[in-house]
Amino acid sequence: LAERTNLAGVRHIVLVLSGKGGVGKSTISTELALALRSAGRRVGILDVDLCGPSIPRMLRVQDSAVHQCDSGWVPVFVGQDKAIALMSIGFLLERPDDAVVWRGPKKNALIKQFVTDVAWGDLDFLIVDTPPGTSDEHISTVEALRPYQLLGAILVTTPQ
Repeated sequence: LAERTNLAGVRHIVLVLSGKGGVGKSTISTELALALRSAGRRVGILDVDLCGPSIPRMLRVQDSAVHQCDSGWVPVFVGQDKAIALMSIGFLLERPDDAVVWRGPKKNALIKQFVTDVAWGDLDFLIVDTPPGTSDEHISTVEALRPYQLLGAILVTTPQ
């Protein structure tokens, strides 16, 4: 039942994907969130790039901490207006540059926990920044989000 409630206030979910690394997924995710916020929308970013969580640094909140509340983790709120909610493994590491070396089951469990245990509140859009490639993390993310209305995906490519 908790699964339904934490994403119940999220109207649209958008996955940002690519087949390879270094094409700008995190930049697109961040810029999309900033553009939606400036258009008056309530926005969240779920950073499931577990090995390279760059969004906290891009939004200058890498030194923030995640707290617990009755319904799970409270995301970090970004900016003076606190209009962007952000959850990333970067907030859970002792040092932001620590490497995450985990096998599939542990990564998959954390992704499921990010989907079910973050208290997002009411959002117009939840942007999900994924790792590069087509790995277990993508399958886990889509499986965890399957019960919810998924608006769609943005596929980031390069011209070469």
